[in-house]
Amino acid sequence: MSASAETSGVGRWLRWPWMVVLLLAPVALLNYLDRQMLAAMKTSVMADLPDIGTEANWGRMLGQFKWVYAFLSPVGGYLADRFGKRVTICGSLCAWSLVTWWTAHVGTYAELLTARSLMGLSEAFYIPAALALIADYHTGGTRSRAVGVHQMGIYCGVIVGGFSGYVADAPGLGWRWAFEVCGIAGVVYALPLLLLLRDVPSSGAERASIAPWEAVRELVVNRAFLLLVACFTLPALAAWIVRDWMPAILKAEFQIGQGKAGVSATLYWQGAAIVGAVVGGWLADRWMKRTPRGRTFVSALGMALLIPAMFGVGFAPQTGMLWVAVAFLALFGLGWGFFDSNNMPILCQVARPELRGTGYGLMNLVGISAGGLADWGFGVLRDREVPLLWIFGVFAGGAALSVVLVLLIRPRHDCGSSTP
Repeated sequence: MSASAETSGVGRWLRWPWMVVLLLAPVALLNYLDRQMLAAMKTSVMADLPDIGTEANWGRMLGQFKWVYAFLSPVGGYLADRFGKRVTICGSLCAWSLVTWWTAHVGTYAELLTARSLMGLSEAFYIPAALALIADYHTGGTRSRAVGVHQMGIYCGVIVGGFSGYVADAPGLGWRWAFEVCGIAGVVYALPLLLLLRDVPSSGAERASIAPWEAVRELVVNRAFLLLVACFTLPALAAWIVRDWMPAILKAEFQIGQGKAGVSATLYWQGAAIVGAVVGGWLADRWMKRTPRGRTFVSALGMALLIPAMFGVGFAPQTGMLWVAVAFLALFGLGWGFFDSNNMPILCQVARPELRGTGYGLMNLVGISAGGLADWGFGVLRDREVPLLWIFGVFAGGAALSVVLVLLIRPRHDCGSSTP
């Protein structure tokens, strides 16, 4: 391709950067919907598959998904950097949707473990590719807002998944029906997405020149990148527990139904996360006009909000009032939106464009592997009746440490772009 044709192609697609975000937001919704459905329908699934048996086994199943997902995320990110993000995204959507449909037909705990492993394999390729593609299009002062809008799709998926407890309890529907419908929806959406989505056609030669070991080596010797990995991991430990276990926690601690517990555990904190993503994205983009550290400052503010939120969530059962737990979950969501909308934008300030997918995949490798251990460990602690306040107090300490670490990052405006 000639230089003029290549420039023309780039210009054509850079006129539609928000279209890419709007196309990917429904995929992000589906990406998290199936995860949250399982958490919200825990009682029904365990009753239907009695060989699950213990809370520890349930936690192991949640962890199984995360460990497979985590270890394959760098592979998915590298393939997106190397071969293109469009095909990676669409292939991932189609594959995980088929697995979602199959999950509705499992008959044993072993089959459920297999389904979740396959789900982790297929979903691992999406997030690194999607966020890197958004960063490719949003090269100027809209990057944090664009990532925030995409993450809103994730939050909406968690909210919708929270209502699935009512679906599981409905006599004519049930948890299997929910997985069937979501699987079919994803397969149907994959085709128009493949036709409409486009990569930014500028760096094919650059992608081809990067070997996987060279990409990893460049990232792991980057001090700013390693700090970002730590900051990405510590707050996420609490977030995985809130996503995966909070419906069951609220049901057990406040003696409410599965449907109400699922909604209470998702609607308010994810709604607050949407507000946090919008406000945090806008604030970070605005702050970047004054200092390259604008996004790290907003991320640190979000992490700071998580600290009192986690103590409050752990203490709420002692009050006996559900609204107290919901209020602190909402505070958690607000902080999470500030934090979540800036991880990829900060990565863009510490790593070259050709390494963004790989870099985010490595972040997922560490963060989600730790999240899987947290899921399993939380189940073990629940079996041993360790107080929630102690558990969430540890998570609050991790968030406090992450505030310090993110402020140690010295980012540039943007590796590979002249504008913030």
